[in-house]
Amino acid sequence: MDDGTGDGNGEARRGEAGGGPARHLVFAPLRTGGRADEVARRISEAVGLGLIADGEQLPSELALSGALNVSTVTLREALSVLRQKGLVETRRGRGGGSFVRAPVDPSVERLRTLLRDTGAHELREIGDMQLAVSGTAARLAASRASENQLARLRGLVDQLAAARTAGERRRADGRFHIEVAAAAQSARLTRQEIDLQSEIGELLWIPFGEAVAHTDAVAQHRSILAAVEEGDGDLARARGEAHVESGVSRLIEFHLQLAARPGTDRRGTDDG
Repeated sequence: MDDGTGDGNGEARRGEAGGGPARHLVFAPLRTGGRADEVARRISEAVGLGLIADGEQLPSELALSGALNVSTVTLREALSVLRQKGLVETRRGRGGGSFVRAPVDPSVERLRTLLRDTGAHELREIGDMQLAVSGTAARLAASRASENQLARLRGLVDQLAAARTAGERRRADGRFHIEVAAAAQSARLTRQEIDLQSEIGELLWIPFGEAVAHTDAVAQHRSILAAVEEGDGDLARARGEAHVESGVSRLIEFHLQLAARPGTDRRGTDDG
């Protein structure tokens, strides 16, 4: 199968930074045979989380439809949806194909509206699911992670530390959790983590209302990674769960503030 890294394309090779086992799930067969909206969702999630890099060339239509186990007609419909969203650009002629375009970071107003309209109960449900997935993934990664996977996790922690924009932080944070699940050697946990990060990740990093302060997030990621490197599964799980709990609890707090004062702009009042 084409690995999607392009053919001698320098921009495409940048996608290797988001590579590894988690990336392969992007091009894994869809269980249901797949509809166009499912294909579009799978690819858009991967682009939003940085698993497919900006400027990267997707595999050919024939190769991609075969990998995803969908017809070329279904794939073309999905690519059309992605083009309409501005996530894919199709170029004709020699050297042409479908190329990824990183999404524009959503506006603060849209994210706050989304968070305000997401009920506290739903946020708790998502948090409960993420506790189960991320905690279990961290525990298993402590006994299963390869040296290459540990190196990838170190790199992602460094990326988060160096990230300056909310979008960069969101992608580095989400990819760290996804790669922990991949290091657990579980495709199901990794797929669930991808879905969770797509659902809640951008809300955790709303500018001026981050659920976890940047420096705290970096420190927590380093502590989770240290436990995984030490092979201490119980400690890795505890630290992973504490990290998720702090983020979701802060998110619910921010939701309640927005719901109580929907027109209030908290710019400059949050120290996150």
